[in-house]
Amino acid sequence: MIVMTTTFDQLGLSQPVLQALDMKGYDEPTPIQAQPIPPVLDGRDLHGIAQTGTGKTAAFMLPSIDRLRAADNRTPFKSCRMLVLAPTRELAGQIAQSARDYGALAGLKVHSIVGGTSVNKDRNKLHRGTDILVATPGRLLDLIDQKAFRLDGVEILVLDEADQMLDLGFIHALRKISQLVPGDRQTLFFSATMPRAIRDLVGQYCHDPVHVSVTPAATTAERVEQFLLMVQQDEKIALLQMILSGRYDTPGRLERVLVFTRTKYGADKVVKKLGQKGISANAIHGNKSQPQRQRALSEFKSAKVPVLVATDVAARGIDIPGVSHVINYELPNVPEQYVHRIGRTARAGKDGIAIAFCAEDERSYLKDIRKVTDAEFNRLPLPENFRAVVEGVGPTKPAPKQQRGRAKVTPKHGGRGRPGDNRQGKPRGKPKRKHPNRAGKPRHDGSSSPGNNGGSQRRRRRHRHG
Repeated sequence: MIVMTTTFDQLGLSQPVLQALDMKGYDEPTPIQAQPIPPVLDGRDLHGIAQTGTGKTAAFMLPSIDRLRAADNRTPFKSCRMLVLAPTRELAGQIAQSARDYGALAGLKVHSIVGGTSVNKDRNKLHRGTDILVATPGRLLDLIDQKAFRLDGVEILVLDEADQMLDLGFIHALRKISQLVPGDRQTLFFSATMPRAIRDLVGQYCHDPVHVSVTPAATTAERVEQFLLMVQQDEKIALLQMILSGRYDTPGRLERVLVFTRTKYGADKVVKKLGQKGISANAIHGNKSQPQRQRALSEFKSAKVPVLVATDVAARGIDIPGVSHVINYELPNVPEQYVHRIGRTARAGKDGIAIAFCAEDERSYLKDIRKVTDAEFNRLPLPENFRAVVEGVGPTKPAPKQQRGRAKVTPKHGGRGRPGDNRQGKPRGKPKRKHPNRAGKPRHDGSSSPGNNGGSQRRRRRHRHG
């Protein structure tokens, strides 16, 4: 049985790492940090399960930095010593920054590569290799296919949020990467949930792993108070506008609000509808470029734009302590995703509010969420004047009835059509004479087909030339 400790210096970490933690003001480890660090320092493979926001990054990064320092191997050419795979660009960037902070006094090079950025720049910065590389699977395989990077120098392989990588379709990429890394590596698995597919991968990747589970799989954060609003699908945007504009008294003080939709189109549509009511919001999803996503996160973090609309691709890539509310504008069709969504609030020891909108066609999703997560929702009533507000949101004028028959065409050239006629008026002046029939064309032998004027044209030519 692993003995729980109260301070980082009791876990066996080196002095440079402890000094880096002291500079960041960290003293007491969380349970997901205290339990895995000793076995990872011993070189054991590990399979860890914990909710988002509990400090999994430090759990694998701190002992790994110490192991890399102790081994003192040279940085491999076009390769890395430690490879961390993350499902999203935002999460990869946050892990890389944590590695730089924790290893500030260790003298290790840290790089990150993600999709949506310049491949040439990634190729150039990794040409001489690096100690720690944080990457998304797609961009990593791009460089490997271009012969710009290899995985033969990997000593430690980490898969963070491994279950989401499966949800996003990275299973084939993970299998390919596992074949390219050395067999004697150390492998660390971390995730918030652990479906059966992940258990199968753990058996393929890890050798006699230590299993650490701080909280049961798919449980919701204890400090998140959850509420439910039953509303029709076409009334959701009006309800969201009322909440964000302060016309509906919601639990807690609105500071930074994260709104989740199921689709990219839905996220953009919500941002557009909010903007029409003067509510500033940004969208973040897979179709946004990396600079756009970084700008949206930066404006959200600084509260310049206090509303961020996101899809599930960003559910685990947003680590902002100040998120006061998470609104599930559309319930996820995968119940485990609900855990990751509301895990964006109640971070760093704070409390949080989660509000779910549920329409009639989403009742089955709500049932699955309750079954898998044991979530308890407090039912909220709709605003008293909600129906009147919804009617005001709709079109102010009825659509014109469709006329029977052909549509009326406006006359051109200033001509006037006859009363009751729908044909265009003709310009005034002498009308052009039309040939009785232009269907027939002269034959090559000089004869003419019925209905054309080939013969008369030939006679006129003979008359002119004698």
